[in-house]
Amino acid sequence: MAHDLAAALCLVMVIEGLVLFASPRGWQNLAREALKMEPQRLRICGAVVMAAGLLFLQLVH
Repeated sequence: MAHDLAAALCLVMVIEGLVLFASPRGWQNLAREALKMEPQRLRICGAVVMAAGLLFLQLVH
């Protein structure tokens, strides 16, 4: 299980790095917009993304 977790974290790093590499200005614009949002709204967005990730993981696994 530790190996799977490490592999998953490595994939997250690759995907995040790819976004920064492919579109640094887009990432900066997204960060600026996120700064304007209420923390509660960001928390809700994070919860939705986590739930979607867990759902997709169950579908794939």
